[in-house]
Amino acid sequence: MARLKRKLLKKVKNQKNLDTSKIKAKIKKELESTKTLEKQLTIKDGKKYVKTGVPGFDELFERGIPRGSAILVAGGTGSGKTIFCLQTLAHHASNGEKCFYMSFEESDEKLKNHMKDFGWDPEKLIKSGKLKIQRYSPFEISRSVEAMLAKEKGELLIDIEPVVLPEGFKPDFIVLDSLTAVASAFIGREDSYRVYLEQLFSFFETMGSTSLLITETKQIPDIFSTTGVEEFLADGVIVFYNIKRGNFKENAIEVLKMRGEKHQKKIVAMRITDEGIVVYPEQMVFGRIGEEK
Repeated sequence: MARLKRKLLKKVKNQKNLDTSKIKAKIKKELESTKTLEKQLTIKDGKKYVKTGVPGFDELFERGIPRGSAILVAGGTGSGKTIFCLQTLAHHASNGEKCFYMSFEESDEKLKNHMKDFGWDPEKLIKSGKLKIQRYSPFEISRSVEAMLAKEKGELLIDIEPVVLPEGFKPDFIVLDSLTAVASAFIGREDSYRVYLEQLFSFFETMGSTSLLITETKQIPDIFSTTGVEEFLADGVIVFYNIKRGNFKENAIEVLKMRGEKHQKKIVAMRITDEGIVVYPEQMVFGRIGEEK
């Protein structure tokens, strides 16, 4: 904190006709921003852990999600995966961190409207430079991988650029929506898809960004990705459930896996409210898990 304050003072030291009130206001703003970011991090033994900001969810961890982890967000259609990811990005972008949503399905306008439905202001976050939403074509990715493989005569150890980020933008958090859409562009070419996956996870690791990668599954999944390779490469797996209770369905969530962090090993209740997802860490969900496989 003291170093940041000295740095800001040094910038204006030799300037004339200074408005000291503005300088003090700027210093206060920078210090408050730094304090806010520190609140998002838990540091233990030199390792950093991040919170999602989703009410109740972070209580499932001893410290949080290890910063820089690649996390699969798995579940059936309408189970809350996209809401969870948008809610996490809205939380961190509001607190000054750079967030990037990569969509391989929905347009950026649909995603922004989705955020507005829950009272999150995407336009404000985008204008601040803390949030970017961009749509990609999974078929362009598959063509580029195939072209590279052809050039290297089928060699699987190739070096490709799996993600093209906006110029000059290094995100702290990335959402990829979805790996299932990407995999659909590689049908019949599973080896090529595995090459892309390995490059993608390696890229995220090098970036140091915390990434959430959505995968579509059954409503009550028994596998959590298209090929099984994804969950092996991922550092963590968060599973969303739609559990049938008579004529009704109940939403639930589970942290199935999280490397480098202790977490509660149970399926707990969650609700999708008008303000986003709320998790109830003390309310365990029992029975009927396999009913809708």
